[in-house]
Amino acid sequence: MYVSSGNAKSHDYGDALSKSLLFFEGQRSGKLPSTQRVRWRKDSALRDGFDKGVDLTGGYYDAGDNVKYNFPMAFTITMMAWGVIEHGNSMGPELPDALEAVRWATDYFLKSTAAAPAIIYAQVGDPNADHNCWQRPEDMDTPRTVYAVTPNKPGTEVAAETAAALAAASLAFRAFGDEAYGKVLLERAVKVFEFADKYRRSYNESIGEGVCPFYCSYSGYQDELLWGAAWLYKATNKVYYWNYVKKNVISFKSNIEAANFEFSWDSKHAGISVLVSNWVLKNNKEASTTPFLSYADSFMCSLIPESPTKNVQFTPGGLLMRGGKCDLQQVTSYSFLVLAYTNYLKNSTHVIRCKDKIINHTQLLNFTKNQVDYILGSNPLNMSYMVGYGAKFPRRMHHRGSSIPSLDQRPDHIGCQEWFPNFDNTSPNPNELTGAVSGGPEIDDSFADARANSSKSEPTTYIVSPLVGLLAYFSKAAAH
Repeated sequence: MYVSSGNAKSHDYGDALSKSLLFFEGQRSGKLPSTQRVRWRKDSALRDGFDKGVDLTGGYYDAGDNVKYNFPMAFTITMMAWGVIEHGNSMGPELPDALEAVRWATDYFLKSTAAAPAIIYAQVGDPNADHNCWQRPEDMDTPRTVYAVTPNKPGTEVAAETAAALAAASLAFRAFGDEAYGKVLLERAVKVFEFADKYRRSYNESIGEGVCPFYCSYSGYQDELLWGAAWLYKATNKVYYWNYVKKNVISFKSNIEAANFEFSWDSKHAGISVLVSNWVLKNNKEASTTPFLSYADSFMCSLIPESPTKNVQFTPGGLLMRGGKCDLQQVTSYSFLVLAYTNYLKNSTHVIRCKDKIINHTQLLNFTKNQVDYILGSNPLNMSYMVGYGAKFPRRMHHRGSSIPSLDQRPDHIGCQEWFPNFDNTSPNPNELTGAVSGGPEIDDSFADARANSSKSEPTTYIVSPLVGLLAYFSKAAAH
């Protein structure tokens, strides 16, 4: 039974926002700047790409490992940039750090796509070797294998998502004073999307050994093409991209009903509907001749507790469950879409109807706030799932750099297998990965704070990136 946390204690959303941005500094790869605030992290992977004659340093490690997977990294940045576009004015003193977090990845994407369309670099690091090793990124002994896609071996998902990230980031920078950098990003986004659209094949086939089973594309690449085109329309206002989305929205969906309820690093369908609703709502003709509002409404109806057509469940404490499990990546991504759609509907007469029930703005906002509050500690355990926020939070995250003494504490090299005997110990991680958010609780709201329980204790960039925009919104709302 869903239980509202509306009467729970208030939260310091501004503090949580600040910490969420610190997390990305803890995930940085490459040469760290003098402004680095997460001091236990040091330079790492300084020769990425050198064996191929290219500089691929920088970017982010995706989670608790030391691999740079461009596909989920690009989704991470698309979502963070979207948060800046929508809520940058609510970020206050955190806005420069949010833009810097985006730039850390886009600078890397500019390197990885510099030779497009001849080649796009899609990943750095042998994931099989890395996952058999528990080692600080500063000490890495595992191969920094470079995986690439080309016209002969395309990777449409990773290329189109990178185009989306570059286009979204271009909007964020242009909105907040860096027109020149935004222009560079947009020009590259156009070129990368052309590659994605012209050379179509799943990257599962082209570089399968590098991405599967870690980040296999299960939903196919058509959704990334629509998503990339939608972001390019938003960034360029060129009708070509809008016509591309409209023309292909039906033919690209192998199972429209199922696809419409998904949104993650792999499946973009619900996100496409919400994103384009922003301009469809302003055009009566588009609203009546395209399916996007219907799709967006159906997605909202699938989530809101009061909806007669909801197809999710909630834990006893009120956290969203999908497919019989709790996954905070779904929670933050879905909540971001609900908030975005709520904001787009503000100046519209459009009404969400879930069968015979109308869902109003207050219900949408309550859903979103309840999910964010649960993550921050309004739950049966009174525990924040964000490291460093509140008095009680996970201390044993499944994260190599956080769980091994830093170079400041132990400057000698730590080998690949050397730390494994300590993996299962119950001591808290010696380095606090501030702002990290774990995978979440079990379906009964319980949580085992155990390093070995990777599905629940491993943080990821794509859990936190949608949360940045959510926290910015609620921090401003709480101030009024």
